[in-house]
Amino acid sequence: MTTGIHGHVDDRFARVRDAFARNFAERGEIGASFCAIVSGRRVVDLWGGFADPAAERPWAEDTLVMVHSATKGATALCAHVLASRGTLDLDAPVARYWPEFAASGKERIPVRMLLNHRAGLAAIDRPLRPREGLDGLAMAQVLAEQAANWEPGSAHGYHAITFGWLVGELVRRIRGRSLGTFFRDEIAGPLGLDFWIGLPAELDSRVARITPPPPADPSDPFDAALLDKDSLTRRAFMNPSTLFFAGGAEFARQLRAAEIPAANGHANARGLAGMYAPLATGGGRLVDAPTLARMSSVESDGPDRILIHATRFAQGFMKSIDGGPRHRARLGPNDTAFGHVGAGGSLGMADPTAGVAIGYAMNRMGDGLLLNERGQSLVDAVYECL
Repeated sequence: MTTGIHGHVDDRFARVRDAFARNFAERGEIGASFCAIVSGRRVVDLWGGFADPAAERPWAEDTLVMVHSATKGATALCAHVLASRGTLDLDAPVARYWPEFAASGKERIPVRMLLNHRAGLAAIDRPLRPREGLDGLAMAQVLAEQAANWEPGSAHGYHAITFGWLVGELVRRIRGRSLGTFFRDEIAGPLGLDFWIGLPAELDSRVARITPPPPADPSDPFDAALLDKDSLTRRAFMNPSTLFFAGGAEFARQLRAAEIPAANGHANARGLAGMYAPLATGGGRLVDAPTLARMSSVESDGPDRILIHATRFAQGFMKSIDGGPRHRARLGPNDTAFGHVGAGGSLGMADPTAGVAIGYAMNRMGDGLLLNERGQSLVDAVYECL
């Protein structure tokens, strides 16, 4: 049962509406929004279903949902905006901007390794309580003291949660504002985006309730590593276990308000696509051409020490990868495309070759690491219509 499909679709993109409807009819979608912007014009803007698993609250035009790691795209963009303005050198040592970071042998790690997942700071050794992950300043201090998990630059491994605190502290050191504030003031506000890293309390009533993904599959190498309490993978995701802590309504409010720039952004499809739209048409309003080229250039490719399966990353953004049905994200046919998925299947992306920006947000998390069939079918449908 759904509340129906709402919004608009240009006639040329009718196939996308069909795919969106099929997600509800055949693929278990509960509530979702999808947006596609082509050459700066919004050609698909859809929403439907319910904002809660009990099917009591319709998904509205302005419904927000936590988009998990799709937030990393916003965080990376903040760094690239500073690089484009000349205030952040991606080849400089992190310690130039953040002197305390030089502790434990990290004095030579360059900024770019924080973005391309090669810094070796994916997991924290010191046991942390869930509530400690709500304090970004405290987590930055922990990471400044942390030794690298592997020789920086020798391999890559997904910095699932630490990515946001690392990049966020760089932004704070350079601009004197938290990453969430910088994103609001310099990107989301000027572009009119409904996208928040640190959600104001007055917007709580618009937030959809998330349905967790299926149980982990021990036969899958990533899931097996996640279930292993001694693995680097488990520490990367579960220390601190802030995002997985069932702490009641008070904690839920604290989690929404906190800035966890790798994982707790709140947005809808229009907000995700709108962020990538200027990047799909040349970047001019946000970054210069050389910076845009760096944002789509692969720097990490192959086996991932945290996700176990192979991954491909540019500086802060995911690239297309096909690791089988549960570990696949095809961002169209063009190698210039880049973006970021979120746990369960959310997505924001830009394709500068085709001039396409896409956003997808939903509240039923699917299995696998990247896009599941629901999101992938929508991306594929957009390109079939071009």
